[in-house]
Amino acid sequence: MNNSEIQIQFPKPGEWGEFTLTAIYPDEEGYTRIDRYQQNDVPEEQTPAMQAVVAALVGLSEPWQASQVWARLKEFYAPEVDDPMRTTETVDLTVEAVNPQGGRRVFTSRDYPDFVITDPAAVEFFLYFTRASNR
Repeated sequence: MNNSEIQIQFPKPGEWGEFTLTAIYPDEEGYTRIDRYQQNDVPEEQTPAMQAVVAALVGLSEPWQASQVWARLKEFYAPEVDDPMRTTETVDLTVEAVNPQGGRRVFTSRDYPDFVITDPAAVEFFLYFTRASNR
């Protein structure tokens, strides 16, 4: 089980170029680490995965705009003919969104199946920021 999480805050909902990414994960000694990054701190090789997260957020129905996102690594049941018990790692998003009237709502993959990101680059992005060995 992975007890890590990435939180992404968008100070201006709907403007995806500015964000704060917070990685919360256990270090080698079992202590909880919290590391914060701004959009300019994300390594260039990780930007395509961040774009995949943004693409999933764009799918929110109007007038909702994401203000905060929680990303967690999950095991997703993905059976195949050769392997009916196959699972794969995915990044699962939970999104807090706001509307122009000031309303807030939380959306999950039950609302938007696109919030389950199966792209291996998204999993690597998650692991990049939540592995203590990367620091």
